[in-house]
Amino acid sequence: MASACARHILVKSKFEAQSLKDKLAKGADFAQLAKKHSSCPSAKRGGDLGEFKAGTMLKAFDQVVFKKPLLEVHGPVKTKFGFHLIETIYRS
Repeated sequence: MASACARHILVKSKFEAQSLKDKLAKGADFAQLAKKHSSCPSAKRGGDLGEFKAGTMLKAFDQVVFKKPLLEVHGPVKTKFGFHLIETIYRS
């Protein structure tokens, strides 16, 4: 079964997610933004979710992690938790 390592920033609004994505595009540090803005417990680790297997996360999240290009910030991706910016570090 496929596995991946990813990090994310979880916020309440699409607007906030897009604003953070714009900051990332201008060179802001992903981990620092995650620590400051993400509502997920992973914020303490700069948004790092560690390694996980396909099917562990919600479908919309998995679609990005296992299908989109690596080392790019994707989103905003809407789930029942809010809006995510997701960066997949590696897949195996």
